Amino acid sequence: MKVKLIVHGKTTQSATASLEKEYYSRLQRYWPFEVQVIPDLKNQSKLSFEEVSQREGQKLLAQIENGDWLVLLDENGKSLSSRKFAGQIEKWFIQAPKRLIFVIGGPYGFSPEVYQRANYKLSLSAMTFSHQIVRALFAEQLYRAATILKGEPYHHD
Repeated sequence: MKVKLIVHGKTTQSATASLEKEYYSRLQRYWPFEVQVIPDLKNQSKLSFEEVSQREGQKLLAQIENGDWLVLLDENGKSLSSRKFAGQIEKWFIQAPKRLIFVIGGPYGFSPEVYQRANYKLSLSAMTFSHQIVRALFAEQLYRAATILKGEPYHHD
């Protein structure tokens, strides 16, 4: 099973980018893992929030194939403990015949079409974080889940 993380725009904070890369590298030991960056829209400041969300959604949906299991990181999604998240990943590996795709949206969230296509919505917290910080947080949680599933001593209850 391939695991893919799709994000919008480049990480501009060097410390955050470094932390992301560290966990992305660690994840390669567990699963075929890939990160895809959807470029920021040109002239984004001239568009409404809805137009930005809609156009980003079109770009995102163009990357999704039949058989992909799509998980959106969304503030209104389900909140899971690290152990339950690992167990959920294990279930998704059985359900998804091709790829398990996680998406961190841009600052204006997802379009209605993206929500409609999603198989699951996952929340990291009831708090709001910048989408750049969420990348590093989520990469660490993916790594933690991988170590839990392998029975390695990274996670402590």
